[in-house]
Formats: sequence, structure tokens, C-alpha cells
Amino acid sequence: MKKMILVTSPPACGKTYISKQLAKELKHVVYLDKDTVIPLSNRVFKAGGQEINRSSDFFEENIRDYEYEVTVNFGLEALEYDDIVLINAPFTREVHDEKFLKDFSKKLADHGAKLVVIWVVTKPEICHQRMIDRNSVRDTWKLEHWDEYVKTIDYSIPEALKKMSSCLDLMLFYNSSDEEYQKSMEMVISRLEDE
Repeated sequence: MKKMILVTSPPACGKTYISKQLAKELKHVVYLDKDTVIPLSNRVFKAGGQEINRSSDFFEENIRDYEYEVTVNFGLEALEYDDIVLINAPFTREVHDEKFLKDFSKKLADHGAKLVVIWVVTKPEICHQRMIDRNSVRDTWKLEHWDEYVKTIDYSIPEALKKMSSCLDLMLFYNSSDEEYQKSMEMVISRLEDE
């Protein structure tokens, strides 16, 4: 059966690296990264006379959901031509929304595909160190206000994902050490190839 795989987690858990490694290991896969549409989103900020701020009300109202919609639509189109689409994106709200997960699973079923969610589990202190190491502008505020920021992030497995397990395939990818990463990679590849 065709699959749309969402690799999701809070920031700096290792989504991008894991997504790219999975895409290299799997056969007949299309890799999509929501960040690819950021240059277009930045033009929307400029056209709207706004500073580029992905935490702003302008972003929430005019950009955020459309980035996801475009990425998912690319994925649905790609499923017409290949067996697996792997999307690297946080899906921060969506993985906590049972209705979204149910509707999305049904939409995929109408396309002859199954929803697979890979939730990356990483300890907050490891995420903190990774943010420091990657030295990205998008993390500046988070690092300067770490104690305040980390209180807003829920690193636990979303309840909606657990409840919707009959509609989707949930896999946990443990990524706080090299050993955890290796074991999880082998497990996920094995499960995806067996189905």
C-alpha cells in the first residue's frame, strides 16, 4: 500500500537528518521538506510590508497553514507516481488534532494510501545542545530565552496520535544517542519495508 510518512517532533529533535536518512534507505520515495517553500513565504512578508517573523500574527494568519497545504498537495500529487512520500515538517498543531488526523487519513485512503507518523523522541537537553551546535538564526530567541521557551514545548508523544492509532501507523524514533538512533533506524526501515 502507498504511504505518506510525516516525520514530526519539536524543534532540534533531529527531524531533518532522520528524514533524509530514511529517504536514502527507502525505495520508491519522494522526499519533501516544508522549509523549501520558505523563500516564497518570505516574499509574502515583503509583499505585505511585514518584517520576516515566523512567530508573528501575520505569519499565523497569512502563511503558516498555506505552507502545510502546499507541501501536502505536492505529496498527494507525488503519490500518483510513486509509492511513498516522506514529508519533513513539524506539523506542530496537526499531530495534536484528532479531527485533522482522521480527515487526513481518510483523504489519503481515498488516494489509496496510508498515513504513517514517525514521532522523533529526543531529550530536551539534547535538543538544547543541538540548537547551540547548529547555530541557526531561527534559534536565536529560543537560546537566549531557553528556560522560558522550553516550558512552551511538549516533548511527550501527542495524545491524539495515540488515540488515532487505528487510522494511522505511529512509529517512535528514539534519537537522544547514536545507539538509540541506530536501533530506531533499523526498526523503522524494517517496519516500512515489511508493509
